[in-house]
Amino acid sequence: MPFEAKLDENNRWVVLSKIVPWEEFAQLYYKNFKSNRGVPTKDARLVLGVIIIKHIMKSDDRGVIEMIRENPYMQYFLGLEAFTYEQVMTPSLLVSIRK
Repeated sequence: MPFEAKLDENNRWVVLSKIVPWEEFAQLYYKNFKSNRGVPTKDARLVLGVIIIKHIMKSDDRGVIEMIRENPYMQYFLGLEAFTYEQVMTPSLLVSIRK
């Protein structure tokens, strides 16, 4: 478990990360990705996790990316190995995903 020594196991993002059926979501994500666009460059858990956080937090695209950049619990939820100060993706990628 990444971050294990540093994060509270009872935090909502840690708890939710264990409940979400990531493998099933990933299969659906990759299955529904149009083959003429090639293989997605971002990991399914990362993309779907950002969308989940965006809706739970009722945020806009830029806001959710900034929240994630600042929050190790959200980064853990996304499956990152360690905390990063970098953006996990550009806000414009969320626009592309919705198309």
